[in-house]
Amino acid sequence: MTTNSWQAAVETTVTGLGYDMVDCERSAAGLLRVYIDKLAEQAAAGEVITVDDCERVTRQLQYVLEVENVPYERLEVSSPGMDRPLKKAADYARFAGQEVALTLKVPFQGRKKYQGLLSAEGEGWRIVFNDGTADQAMDFSLEEVRDARLVPVTPFKGRNSGGPAKTKKPAAGGGNDNKPAAKKKPGEKQAAKALGRKTNDKVHGGLDQ
Repeated sequence: MTTNSWQAAVETTVTGLGYDMVDCERSAAGLLRVYIDKLAEQAAAGEVITVDDCERVTRQLQYVLEVENVPYERLEVSSPGMDRPLKKAADYARFAGQEVALTLKVPFQGRKKYQGLLSAEGEGWRIVFNDGTADQAMDFSLEEVRDARLVPVTPFKGRNSGGPAKTKKPAAGGGNDNKPAAKKKPGEKQAAKALGRKTNDKVHGGLDQ
């Protein structure tokens, strides 16, 4: 199965169960890791991903991956954490107005990393950051971004933080240099469950966001 095929199977399963699929990845060691979140309206109402959510998605993914003959050694389903990655346009739209950390694929004026407030700008996006002397606005497209993540809100600012609890149980079977300097076009880990075919399963406890 091609990369696009197994990713499509995972995304279809996750979204079909009523969750937002944030990201999925495979490691050379056979770990298949899937990050899920509540839908935007649910999250806005204060709902968070729980162990039960991760167990539900894990059970369904195990079935789908076996039917689709997707090889893996261990499956891990978790929430994305407080430093949630932004992968698609819907993520940027959902978190507009929040602080993000952005890394460009190509440096602009010798700099790849920016941190500031995300907003929509025309058909693209904008980050407003301080260069040490004044606020600057940099416009960007998703194609110019290597990595973008939410900046975690610390407890001092009103958001609780912490690490997931873990238990174990037996394994289950189976850039553009011609842009102006002040403006340029480059935007939670909580409950988790890992189930695998050949290694011990893990359950990570839920966290309030």
